[in-house]
Amino acid sequence: MVNSGKPNSDNMAPSVARESSKWVRRWAVAMTVMTFPLIWVGGLVTTYDAGMAVPDWPGTYGYNLWLYPWTTWIFGPFDLFVEHGHRLLGTVVGLLAIGLVISAYFWESRRWLFAWSLFVLVAVIAQGVLGGFRVVLDARTMAMVHGCTGPLFFSIATATAVFTSKWWKEEAPNSGKSPIGFKTALFLLAATMCQLVVGAQLRHIQPWAGPRFFMTWVHLHLTLAALVSILVFWVAWRNREAKRGESSGISGPSGLLVLLVLVQLSLGIGTWICNYALPWPGLTVGLAQYTIQAKGFLESWIVTGHQATGSLIIAIATILACRTGRLSYHFPK
Repeated sequence: MVNSGKPNSDNMAPSVARESSKWVRRWAVAMTVMTFPLIWVGGLVTTYDAGMAVPDWPGTYGYNLWLYPWTTWIFGPFDLFVEHGHRLLGTVVGLLAIGLVISAYFWESRRWLFAWSLFVLVAVIAQGVLGGFRVVLDARTMAMVHGCTGPLFFSIATATAVFTSKWWKEEAPNSGKSPIGFKTALFLLAATMCQLVVGAQLRHIQPWAGPRFFMTWVHLHLTLAALVSILVFWVAWRNREAKRGESSGISGPSGLLVLLVLVQLSLGIGTWICNYALPWPGLTVGLAQYTIQAKGFLESWIVTGHQATGSLIIAIATILACRTGRLSYHFPK
């Protein structure tokens, strides 16, 4: 048989194969980790209405993205800083996705994972193009779509990190160690995604939207928040009630989800106060005297933190769904 020149991890020494597999894992984790600050800075772009701070794309004021004078970017207006910074972070994530594809092609014996890495690369390119359309078309609707697909890519990247983990390779399917069903985990993930879409409607509310339209989305947002909270606490309770050894890989994500939901509920209250003031000033005299500054530092970070924490909840729910699926079904290693 003719040697194609492509290393096959099945024929390599175990130590070499393990080291090569580690590189696939490193690219996947680096891409996932870098996606979170990308989402956070993207949230700042929305909070400060900085989406059109750079009116051209894919360049920046006629410059190549990476050749734009750093002094103008660093010491320029803050909206330019966050918008150009968001673009730079996006290219970093794209380069990491390319690194993942290359490492998976040469060093990953699981062919399905190489195909998945190609899907990840296509997804990050599509996300960048959506961001470009938002600028070129100057469309608020495109900004809303871009804001929804960003956390969706974060979920995809997180799943990639799970697929390349040692836990995924070593944990036996159908082991009966999951205290919750795969369908329950998927339902929780779907609920967090729906909550994201509704929240994006409120973040990018259209100028023509009337009070009734606005309040409809607010009530839907609160209803989904209650649903997600109930599901998260129920999953944590089920995990706590499970026998020792029956919650392999589930305890960490379920516990972290409880913490994040509590943080998210607090940030949600803070976001409402920052955006719409207090509806009960008579009951909170101290807070009623607080002056809310339009796009003030504290207010902006609370609002953006609410959006970013929602994306983090989706990522952890993705880990829970992936691990539950691995324990419940014969998913490929």
